[in-house]
Amino acid sequence: MATLSDDDVRHIAKLARLKISDAEAKKFNKELSSILDYMEILHEVNTENIEPTAQVTGLTNVERADEIKPSEASKEDLLECSPLPIVNGMIETFSSHG
Repeated sequence: MATLSDDDVRHIAKLARLKISDAEAKKFNKELSSILDYMEILHEVNTENIEPTAQVTGLTNVERADEIKPSEASKEDLLECSPLPIVNGMIETFSSHG
């Protein structure tokens, strides 16, 4: 039986860059422990000689070759679309001022 502590849950949340409250840590502790218990059950299943399955729908990706097409938009047209500030003819994506 997998048992996670609240600290384990907080650590997992931190790795996922999530902020959780103490109440959420207790809630997710039970849920994550339950998931890990289920995974232990799955480890008991004999999968020898079973081909790995990536998906079960039978669908395949439709791909096409990239085709370069000239654009009718000018640099100025594209810059005008930006809600961000334009500095020296370029879009400023972050500010080192603030």
